[in-house]
Amino acid sequence: MAILTMTAANLETTMSESDILIIDFWADWCGPCKQFAPIYKKLAEKHTDIVFSKVDTDVERDLSSMFSIASVPTLAILRHGILLFKEAGVQSAEQLEQVIEQVRGLNMDEVRAQVGGG
Repeated sequence: MAILTMTAANLETTMSESDILIIDFWADWCGPCKQFAPIYKKLAEKHTDIVFSKVDTDVERDLSSMFSIASVPTLAILRHGILLFKEAGVQSAEQLEQVIEQVRGLNMDEVRAQVGGG
């Protein structure tokens, strides 16, 4: 599956239409971002049921601000529009596989109850 270029214009639609959405916040000048890119691409090819996207933090400043991005690369994972994971730094394929499986295994009714305070 192709990696979607995430913008402020397509964020809401993409979040509402995606069960699991992974966003890679990156910048062209960032060496670790370039190191992480092939790992991210390989995972996107493997997990075709997940929407993988990228945000160029230099272009999409409002979107980066919305997610409180302080450094790149930063990875954010949402399920049903709820932010479940956000971490800066290069992640290994093995680390991301573990996080993906944890996100898949969550009972989203319980998560929504916790987020909603109930």
